[in-house]
Amino acid sequence: MAIRQCAIYGKGGIGKSTTTQNLVAALAEAQKKVMIVGCDPKADSTRLILHSKAQSTVMHLAAEAGTVEDLELDDVLSVGYGGIRCVESGGPEPGVGCAGRGVITAINFLEEEGAYEEDLDFVFYDVLGDVVCGGFAMPIRENKAQEIYIVVSGEMMAMYAANNIAKGIVKYANSGGVRLAGLICNSRKVDREADLIEELARKLGTQMIHFVPRDNAVQHAEIRRMTVIEYNPKAPQADEYRQLAQKMIDNKKFVIPTPLTMDELEDLLMEFGLMDEEDETIIGKAAVAAA
Repeated sequence: MAIRQCAIYGKGGIGKSTTTQNLVAALAEAQKKVMIVGCDPKADSTRLILHSKAQSTVMHLAAEAGTVEDLELDDVLSVGYGGIRCVESGGPEPGVGCAGRGVITAINFLEEEGAYEEDLDFVFYDVLGDVVCGGFAMPIRENKAQEIYIVVSGEMMAMYAANNIAKGIVKYANSGGVRLAGLICNSRKVDREADLIEELARKLGTQMIHFVPRDNAVQHAEIRRMTVIEYNPKAPQADEYRQLAQKMIDNKKFVIPTPLTMDELEDLLMEFGLMDEEDETIIGKAAVAAA
């Protein structure tokens, strides 16, 4: 069985790292062998699995050792809850070089050191925000991850980011095997949120693989640096992540997405009452501001 390599993208602050770690804990509980590769300079993609503030990153350890060639796999790989293997790529100091370089360095190092040759079922790349460029595009561009999941909510900018990520997937899908595998709705309790994300998924040609309701159990577990699965396995929220994990195990719907035009995205938001006619240009303005 080939390793299933999955990248999780989504707007910054959408709960991507939290969702990924809770999902991975559920996969581990289901006896799956999993590795998380944190692709964010903040290095917060593994802390709930390792019960730590932050794991030492490949880039930090390489700087200390002199070069990445001086590192061993055991130096950068930690094992946490349920035998989950954890690696953080890290990045340079803010303002010094491209943070995406850490992602490239880390993934190349893991490949060279044979990290992918073990009995893994899944590898997850938890990727910074909605940046589909430079090193952060590597899981898509270099054919590392075949399955892309986008964490989204019914908020306008989260949907705008999801559509942007879909455009990035299209760009690389024709030359490689990368496919959109589904939207994970991490609820913000927006009106008609599930219906809205179902419709966005339909227009993108994909599926809403799961709707994760908003629940304080996630925060209660996070304060203790744990996933819900570990901290409170009987909580209803733990079952939500188990359902997501099972849907992912069973998932066979991998598509080249059909991104929306700006007009189509605005029409969808207006249809669901998230945007008034006079707000029409707001996405355009946001796009210009983000450029």
